[in-house]
Amino acid sequence: MRSARRTVGLITAVALALGACSSGAGGAEDRLVLAETQPLGGFNPLMGYGELGVSPLYEGLYRPDAASDGQVPDLLPALATAAPQRIGPRTWRIPLRAGVTFSDGTPFDAADVVATYRAARDPKVAADIATHVAPVQDVTPDGGGAVIVRLATDGDPTPYLLLGIVPAERIEERPVAQWGLNRTPVGTGPYRLDSLADDQAVLVARSDRGPQPAVRRVVYTLVPDDNARAQRVRAGEVDGALLPPKLAASLDGRDGVRTMTVKSADWRGVSLPAANAFTADPVARRAMNLGVDRAAVISGVLAGAGEPASTPYSSVYGAAYEPGAQFDFDAAEASRLLDEAGWLPGPDGVRTRNGSTAAFGLLYNAQDTVRRDLAVAFAAAMKPLGIAVTPQGSSWDEIEKRTRDAAILLGGGETPFSIDAQGYDALHTRVPGSSPYSNPGDFTAPGLDDLLERARNLTPGPEKDAAYRQVQRIYAAQPSAVYLAHLHHAYAVRAGGWTYAPPILEPHSHGVTWGPWWNLPSWKR
Repeated sequence: MRSARRTVGLITAVALALGACSSGAGGAEDRLVLAETQPLGGFNPLMGYGELGVSPLYEGLYRPDAASDGQVPDLLPALATAAPQRIGPRTWRIPLRAGVTFSDGTPFDAADVVATYRAARDPKVAADIATHVAPVQDVTPDGGGAVIVRLATDGDPTPYLLLGIVPAERIEERPVAQWGLNRTPVGTGPYRLDSLADDQAVLVARSDRGPQPAVRRVVYTLVPDDNARAQRVRAGEVDGALLPPKLAASLDGRDGVRTMTVKSADWRGVSLPAANAFTADPVARRAMNLGVDRAAVISGVLAGAGEPASTPYSSVYGAAYEPGAQFDFDAAEASRLLDEAGWLPGPDGVRTRNGSTAAFGLLYNAQDTVRRDLAVAFAAAMKPLGIAVTPQGSSWDEIEKRTRDAAILLGGGETPFSIDAQGYDALHTRVPGSSPYSNPGDFTAPGLDDLLERARNLTPGPEKDAAYRQVQRIYAAQPSAVYLAHLHHAYAVRAGGWTYAPPILEPHSHGVTWGPWWNLPSWKR
């Protein structure tokens, strides 16, 4: 949290004829140079890299594919050869592709799938994605060419089978942050790591694997500062970058740069602490939700690159989305609720009740300008209601120590290709192994936990959709947080002379592995 169906095989190409840059930055016609925001390394699916089947280095059993970013993608076979075959209660058989090799030349088989998923659940490994694959109770080999997957739920297993598969020989029985794989990745994907330095990673297309991509070399260069990335794109030093929406919009059409926004299930919202008397009051939490003009926040902070969010579930979930659970802006109703609950304005305008004050700190990652601006906007929305919110930039290490007594500007939606995973950690009371940012206040509405469990055990269809609409209605009656927006991720692109597959719905984790570069083999001259 720190984040129409399509015909199989159809590729809809998107062309951006930008004129000025018909080759990669620096003039190489088969190279792309992309500006990365996060430290390089950590190329390990168990740390979240390639977790959703999108990676130039790794493949999962299945991969996402869609005609646009306005739908939940189809999940198609990648290392699998067919859809999961149910062979018993909560038990599925997955046939595997033959003749596949890892980038180090070793063969892929069932043992690698088994080792990867068992490591993801191993407490000694402490995988970052452990709770995301928790419904996968066990994976066992069925000879070398298939695996048997046993789930803890009756739902569709496919969304949990996107995780990039690593060689069994590279699994280590120690914390994943210490693995050698992080800096020397080995996968079955179309590219391999050629070199890695603190400020640059170079990937090259594998010569031992099928048709050769037109993009033969991808250079990721570390540029953490937003303005520096924008300047390097405009100068033609890099071919693309993720940018804050306002900054991206300022580049559109200038010096051969085009910008695009991509829909995501990536939400931003304010978690509320249990140790504060005001935020612990369910009436106060509902009032705060009514007191935010989300449309104005999206227009002002995100330059329109987003949609209002009242729950973790966006309209992309179609029949499972509940419009009636969305909070309309109603400051008068928010004030009335607070008055009736006994939170009355004091001499300074800040509300109090029984010696407690309607005041709290709001922490955000100081390096994230979008979270900063959202925190400031939320504080400004609360002030007319008599609620004193103090935004404060900090580091994640410090924020993690304050989950009980401070609000946090959080993000989430790490695994949006399953509606079961999209909201479970955020709305369910905390479970063993949860991220510290999963419902930090540990609030819940009556009956919500049981309904979340029931909903994720249902197979896809009208009954499941109805259950999730009810989840949203119950949550809205007694919210645990203040969701603000589902972001549209903004990218600046130089792609003159290239066509490529359109972007797909993105998760919380994004950047230049996603956007127009999520499917690098689709790039064609």
